[in-house]
Amino acid sequence: MKLLHFADAHIDMANYGRHDPETGLPLRVLDFLKSLDTIMDAAITEKVDLVIFAGDAYRDRSPAPTFQREWGKRIIRLSKAGIRTLLLVGNHDLSPALGRATSVQEFETLDIPCVTVLDKPQFLSASDLGLPAQVIAIPWISRSGMMAATDATPGEVFTNIEGHLTDLVDRWLEQADPDLPIILTAHASVQGAKLGSERTIMLGADMLLPGSLVRDSRLDYVALGHIHKPQDLNENAHPPVIYPGSIERVDFGEVDDDKFYVIADISRGKTRVDWRRLEHIRPFIDRHITLESADNVTDILMAALPPIEELDGAIVRLTVDYIREWDTLIDEPALRRHAKGAFEFHLIKHPQIEARIRLPANQAVSSLGPIELLNQYWDAGHIEEIEAGALRKMAKEIIEEE
Repeated sequence: MKLLHFADAHIDMANYGRHDPETGLPLRVLDFLKSLDTIMDAAITEKVDLVIFAGDAYRDRSPAPTFQREWGKRIIRLSKAGIRTLLLVGNHDLSPALGRATSVQEFETLDIPCVTVLDKPQFLSASDLGLPAQVIAIPWISRSGMMAATDATPGEVFTNIEGHLTDLVDRWLEQADPDLPIILTAHASVQGAKLGSERTIMLGADMLLPGSLVRDSRLDYVALGHIHKPQDLNENAHPPVIYPGSIERVDFGEVDDDKFYVIADISRGKTRVDWRRLEHIRPFIDRHITLESADNVTDILMAALPPIEELDGAIVRLTVDYIREWDTLIDEPALRRHAKGAFEFHLIKHPQIEARIRLPANQAVSSLGPIELLNQYWDAGHIEEIEAGALRKMAKEIIEEE
């Protein structure tokens, strides 16, 4: 059976750039839709049997109708092609209020052929899917929903969820047909996963799935979403435990990450994974420099950036640390002219204030003891008296011990 797996589309990420005059959509949204179109084309052209989207269609839990229209157009293409499609609910798709619809609920409400919204833990048999495979689904489970349904304290909530899910998955694995492939899909963090920049856009606390749950040898493929960094948590072993990552760079935390979707050929006890790199991903360029001299400041800053041709179409950030007195030496208009080919240019200035402790003219450093010097330091730093007193006591103990 051939599966296409992708996750974390976040198609309404419009945090950089302008709007397209023809469509009215933010240009960055068009970047995400371009990647999404590539994935849809691959699913239809290669006639995959099943598409699993592992959560987070949008950045916002209440997406604008325009973004819902664009997402809907792509999913309907899969439906018309007769491709079984599973949409797992992620943390950005789920409202924190009980009873509210998810951002992908319309596909279930309208009963779109071949499309299933997975908004609760469930087991889908071969007859449910109409395919020779079985799927265990674990969507994002909110802390508020769990607390409303139990008497657990906030600290106990996720422990209870994880324990309950582990038991549930184990029972489903026992009742599954041993001759058919078993796929687990989850929108969650897994113990041991390498985090990317999704920390900057995650909503709510993480539910952490134990590594033993997803590496169970009875599984044949694990389709994960939520963490934006592409990775296989069970590399060179069975089953593959795959985070494909987000379909576009979300922010500067993903500056070096390539972007992927996955096509997997799955059979019982054996799976072949094909990582498909998404081309034409908009480049992010991040540079940081500390000015050491007041000479030729603007030339030095220009030299810190890549060649002009590499700036073309990129989202660029230049962070500069410098002595505050040199502020007027930074020619920002000249830098912006230099980077005019960039999609967007951000100059982040970090002026540093030199804090010098000056002693009275009639007093020399050599005339002061260690505690007196420390007192001068704490006074210059405006340390609260209570904290300074505690520090003074500890310093005295250390010095006396020496």
